[in-house]
Amino acid sequence: MFVIKPKEEVGIVVLLRLRLEAQPGFPDLDWHCHDVQVRRSSEDPEVEVFPCHKWIRTADGYIELRNEKACLKKKETLDILINHRERDLQHKQQFMRWGTFVEGGPHCVDMTSVTALGPNMSYIRQRPVNNVHYIKSLIERRTSWSSLQELETFFLFNGRENTIAKYVQAHWQEDAFFGYQCLNGCNPLCIRQIHNLPPNLSVTSEMVRPFLPEDSSLGQEMERGHVYLLDYEVLDQLPANTVNDKQTYLAAPLCLLHYSRQGELKPIAIQLQQAPGPQNPVFLPSDAAPDWLLAKMWVRNSDFQVHQLLTHFLRTHLLGEVCCTATLRQLPEIHPLHQLLMPHIRSTLQINIQARVTLLATKGVFDKSIACGLEAIPLLLARGTRRLRYSSMCVPDDVRVRGLDALPICYYAQDALRVWDALHRFVAGWIRLYYCNDEDVQHDCELQNWIGEIFTEGFLGLSHIGSRRELLQMLFLCIRVNHMTNIFLDYNIWIPNSPAAMSRPPSQTKGSVSEEDVFSFLPEVNFSCHVLSVLSLLSQPAIDFVPLCHYNEWYFSSGAIVKLVEEVRRELKMLAKDIADRNSQLELPYPYLSPDCIENSVTI
Repeated sequence: MFVIKPKEEVGIVVLLRLRLEAQPGFPDLDWHCHDVQVRRSSEDPEVEVFPCHKWIRTADGYIELRNEKACLKKKETLDILINHRERDLQHKQQFMRWGTFVEGGPHCVDMTSVTALGPNMSYIRQRPVNNVHYIKSLIERRTSWSSLQELETFFLFNGRENTIAKYVQAHWQEDAFFGYQCLNGCNPLCIRQIHNLPPNLSVTSEMVRPFLPEDSSLGQEMERGHVYLLDYEVLDQLPANTVNDKQTYLAAPLCLLHYSRQGELKPIAIQLQQAPGPQNPVFLPSDAAPDWLLAKMWVRNSDFQVHQLLTHFLRTHLLGEVCCTATLRQLPEIHPLHQLLMPHIRSTLQINIQARVTLLATKGVFDKSIACGLEAIPLLLARGTRRLRYSSMCVPDDVRVRGLDALPICYYAQDALRVWDALHRFVAGWIRLYYCNDEDVQHDCELQNWIGEIFTEGFLGLSHIGSRRELLQMLFLCIRVNHMTNIFLDYNIWIPNSPAAMSRPPSQTKGSVSEEDVFSFLPEVNFSCHVLSVLSLLSQPAIDFVPLCHYNEWYFSSGAIVKLVEEVRRELKMLAKDIADRNSQLELPYPYLSPDCIENSVTI
């Protein structure tokens, strides 16, 4: 804290200028300023606070501070404050420029180094040290896994203390667990209810009759809403990676699933490629066990690609970066929505820059170990961007359209809806503090510029917001709650359950593989270990983990906002208890969307 005591009485102070100057004999270090407090005269007991809460560098020149009250531009009464808002944005727009990561994908910040972000937009996270020595001891071994027993030994050294991973390893071949993962695994965003079969899926009612109730047909089960589909058409014809100088392979499967009267979701037909034909058979649960198991492994391999690059990287990281960059460029720091959003998205820029120069770069994990390598990634991200729909970002709309909202075994939908509802009330309350009606939203030029930039740079199909309801929906796009990195290792450490690559092409006939052959399709040892070492890092919560709706920012600690924060924390705490009570009754718990497991911002 730095207190200014003027020698003479001063008038109303609306702006303060600070500058850090290097002095001879003193080290040229950055200075972190908490705030500046001003008394108009030495006798005046009132102190006016000008928050700063940032690092100041000699290279920054002057920085300007204003009082602590957030407001909209139309509420400003002084030209000097309006000019200050505009200067703030002009500076940010010069500093934060848009760039392109892949053609046809969302744009990103035009920076190739975290250093360019400066001290106020970068951070250091401390994470527990994982014991990955056994994984790393095999990372140079460029051979296939010798047997199932070797895989089990590898798992014993790495997953024996993980109860969920042990369940996965014990049940991964079961059809009911395959269906469970479609609803509650790493990627619950692909499965959808269908009422008609896709024209390119060569399934007839007679084919699947043995797997349906005796008194019902496939058509009747679809009418009742009991039939679901996984369709990985987005992977069709993508070039597969070459790893260890060997070709890997991709499929683009369609998988039909049935929700039974016993409350289980099971696969009943799998077609490995999109185009039907004699060399693209439909695999069934009644086929030879190796054929059926291998078909399910191909689906899990496809799901791994889509989850990592579309569900995780595109929908969470890249769209989060669009929201963060647009917020910095179009909403001044004094804008109430800037203050609401930044705690949830501030760290996105750093983690995305790091990902682009490491994981997604030459010699990164995708280049060296995953079937979707550097040639396929731009094509897949562009396809995924074209398929983005605003409604799919809104949890209530999404789970309803996909028929998940009424499934009692879909814990993802149940928990996501309750977290969404709690955040909905919190954000709605925040909006009401600053926007009295829809006209206030329409006339907020900074807000409309923010929306326009998200549309232009993120391809989200929305260029104008005209009501508080639409604004509420848009803010939820930025405050996302399905960034579940804590699930990665649980479902991936048993390698056959989620292979990152396949070493042999998809089967074109039935009966062509034996039980021993199945495991020869798995990725070789070194790139299996490379993937797991990265997932191990991504799955670890930080030591300084900040749970959802816990805020350290100064503006969350005063006024009406305090009540909003207290209410949402109370509601989220009750939800966390309900989820813990439910999980205590489950053989396989689902903790991933418990509010105490959700971090307030994307940090990895």
